[in-house]
Amino acid sequence: MRAKAAGGRDEGLARGVVLVVEQLRRTVPGGIGTYTRALVAGIASLAEADRPRCRLYASRPRGTADPLTDLGFPVETSPWPAAALVAAWGVGLGRVGGGAAIVHATSTAFPPAAAPLTVAIHDLAWRQVPEAYPAHGRRWHERALRRAARRAACVIVPSEATARQLRDAGLGVDDERIAVVEEGSDHLGPPDAAATRGVLARLGVEGEYLLAVGTREPRKNLTRLLAAYTAARQRHELAMPLVVVGPPGWGDATTRPAGVVFSGPVADPVLAGLYATARLVVYVPLVEGFGLPVVEAMRAGTPVVASAVPSSAGAAHEVDPYDVDGIAAGLVAVATEEDLRTRLVAAGFARVAPLTWRAAAEGHLAVWRRLAGAAR
Repeated sequence: MRAKAAGGRDEGLARGVVLVVEQLRRTVPGGIGTYTRALVAGIASLAEADRPRCRLYASRPRGTADPLTDLGFPVETSPWPAAALVAAWGVGLGRVGGGAAIVHATSTAFPPAAAPLTVAIHDLAWRQVPEAYPAHGRRWHERALRRAARRAACVIVPSEATARQLRDAGLGVDDERIAVVEEGSDHLGPPDAAATRGVLARLGVEGEYLLAVGTREPRKNLTRLLAAYTAARQRHELAMPLVVVGPPGWGDATTRPAGVVFSGPVADPVLAGLYATARLVVYVPLVEGFGLPVVEAMRAGTPVVASAVPSSAGAAHEVDPYDVDGIAAGLVAVATEEDLRTRLVAAGFARVAPLTWRAAAEGHLAVWRRLAGAAR
C-alpha cells in the first residue's frame, strides 16, 4: 500500500499524535535522526486545518536545557535516562500515548502504546549484510523487528525495497500493515558559503574536490571506496581530494590514504555548501533502506556516484558496491565526462522534485487518519 494524503481534517485525529523521537537523544542520531527531525518540521509546515495536534516524547534530557523544545511542539519526557527507558520498553514498561489517537515511533526503539501504533522501519540491513554488524547489534535489531511486527498497527517504510524485505521476513506483516512513504530531500536549507570556505581551508582543500557523506561504519563501505579512490589517484586518472564528512561509527576504516581528508560532522549549512560546491558526491553503501545523502546531493545540483540505493531511482551513476575497480571507474567518469555530468544533474533534479518533507508528512498523516478512523 502506498500512502497518499487524505483531504480535509479527520476528527479521528482530534486527540492528537504522540511522536516518539528517542533517536534524537543519541550521540550520533544518523539518518534516522535526520528523518525524525525533518518529519517533525514537515508536520509543522502543514496548513493548520490539516496539521494534527502533536506532542513529542523521549527520555529525559542530559542537561538542564532540552533541545527538543526547539522543534515547535510540546515535549513530554520520561524521568528515566535513555538507556534505561529503551530497556524498559523492551520488557513492556513505560506505556505512552494515553488519550492520544496515534503513537508514531520514528525507529524500532518504541514504547508500549495506549493508542494505535505506527513504527518507522528504515531497513533490514542487519539481515542482508550481517557481517557489517556486531553480534549484539544484530540481536537487538532482530528483537526490535519482531516486536514491531507483533505490536504495530502499521509499519511505515521509506521504499518498496524495504517493504518487500519486510513482507519476505516471515513475520506475518502483510501489505495491509505496510505503508511506503518516501523521505524528503529539502531539509538542509540554504548553504553558508563563507563557513563552507572556512571548513575547506581548515582541511587544506583548495580547488575542486569529491565528497562522501555518512556515518563511518562497515555497511557504508568506506574501505572499498577509499581503495577505489586510491586506485584512480595512483593511475593519475583523478587528482582531486576526497572529503569524507560524517561522525565516526564503529569498525570503520581508519587508514587515511593520500588525498583523503576526514572532516568529521559539520553543521547543516556547511554540509549544504559542501554538496553545492563538490565536483561529485559518492555514496556506495552495501545496502540502504533509502539513502538520504544521494537526494541531498541531487537537490544541490551535484552529480552522484552511488550503489543502487532506493533514493537514487536510476538518477545516479550506479556502481556495484563490492567492485573496487567499478567504483573507481565511476568516480573518474563522473568527475571528467561533461555530457554524463549534465545528464546526471538533470536526472537528479527530476528525481528530488517531489521529495519534500511536507509530502512525507502528508503520507504519514494519511496512514494515521486511516488508523484513527478505524479505531473510532
